[in-house]
Amino acid sequence: MNITFKATKRDLQGTSASRRLRRAGQVPGIIYGGEQAAQPVLMDHNELFHLLKKEAFHASVLSIDVEGAKETVVLRDTQWHAFKPQVLHLDFQRVDATHAIHLKVPLHFVNGENSPAVKLGGCIIAHVQTELDVKCLPSALPEFLTVDLSSLEVGQSIHASQISLPAGVEVAAHGDPVLASAQQTRGSISAEGEEASA
Repeated sequence: MNITFKATKRDLQGTSASRRLRRAGQVPGIIYGGEQAAQPVLMDHNELFHLLKKEAFHASVLSIDVEGAKETVVLRDTQWHAFKPQVLHLDFQRVDATHAIHLKVPLHFVNGENSPAVKLGGCIIAHVQTELDVKCLPSALPEFLTVDLSSLEVGQSIHASQISLPAGVEVAAHGDPVLASAQQTRGSISAEGEEASA
């Protein structure tokens, strides 16, 4: 998904200036990285608020039009108000098409209801991770990774090494993290106990 949005250069900085800008419906942010200097920017709060609801916004290479100059970036950090649905600040990192990036990509779990663990074992499937840290060139960055649970058995887990990755993408997480596991419910455990004692 190609996501583009506009920003303007921000000259006024500091807490009181940021507060005034937020009251005016603007979100302060910063674009950093690469060989260029960090660039403070301002964006429309409503536009960014709705973009942040899209999963792809968090795991895609984004294009920011800063007063006519295009910046290719990834979202690195979002600061939210403690109790209001208000975005306080956004950090974006510049990316270079020739250099690999690290980014957390969402996991989509499929076929859990068809797994032996659920159909035969009466288990529930716990999603241990909801995203996975990957390393790849910006052009190879997937919007999400699919975790197929169709072969999951009772008591088993699916690890990062067991999922298929798109070409040019590798797991950057330490070790081999568990992504999902099949856990028996109390009902299925007691039913097994009754069968064993019968």
